[in-house]
Amino acid sequence: MRFTDKVALVTGGGTGIGKAAALAFADEGATVLVTGFDEEPLRETVKEIEANGGGASWMVADVRQEAEARSLVATTVDRHGGLDIAFNNAGLMVGGQVADLNLEQWSTALSVATGTWLSMKHEIAHMREHGGGVIVNMSSLIGPHRAIPGTGAYGAAKAAISALTRTAAVENIGRGIRINALSPGPVAGPFSLIRGETPDQQAQRMKTTLPIGRVASLAEVTGTVLWLASPDSGFVVGADIVIDGGATA
Repeated sequence: MRFTDKVALVTGGGTGIGKAAALAFADEGATVLVTGFDEEPLRETVKEIEANGGGASWMVADVRQEAEARSLVATTVDRHGGLDIAFNNAGLMVGGQVADLNLEQWSTALSVATGTWLSMKHEIAHMREHGGGVIVNMSSLIGPHRAIPGTGAYGAAKAAISALTRTAAVENIGRGIRINALSPGPVAGPFSLIRGETPDQQAQRMKTTLPIGRVASLAEVTGTVLWLASPDSGFVVGADIVIDGGATA
């Protein structure tokens, strides 16, 4: 119960890693606010947390819009009494080779970095005034650590998030705000599937693609998120933790 009496904000909390992290934070005692584009998945996440005896609420928000990012932090504080932990996980995938991208695709992909920046901006503003906190940002193996054809715009956004994380970390650690990122490789779920690929086909592909021979489980990724958010990683500042099954070893 590392997060008893803590309040955690999870963006992109309706599905995948975000949902799994929200459930895990609640299991360890945190009260959680989950946000994203779609109401129904957020409601389901909160329902599951409450069924397990935890406390949670949801709010639809697009953190790429500054007014909504600001309102999200304010709502978290108003509903739950504070903001101790933020997991900035919201994201999307835009594919296409660099020479074939159009401006709309590029702008959409880079808006993910904008959303992370705006989330951090308003989270940090609150944490500076209330004694500190912890922020964990979702980056990726693709971009900061590895180039994969067809992912240039996505990788550029994630590289920007990793750079923002390092800079914000050194700017704010003196104020009691600890900021880090994590960069997963392929993770169980539809986001890591090649178009038209089944999970079984993916499993066969991973046997020859990654040294570990498989994708990461959600629990393996969320375990790292919770570690970065906890006092167990208290000396980790401005890091980008790679979880890739040996891909960059």
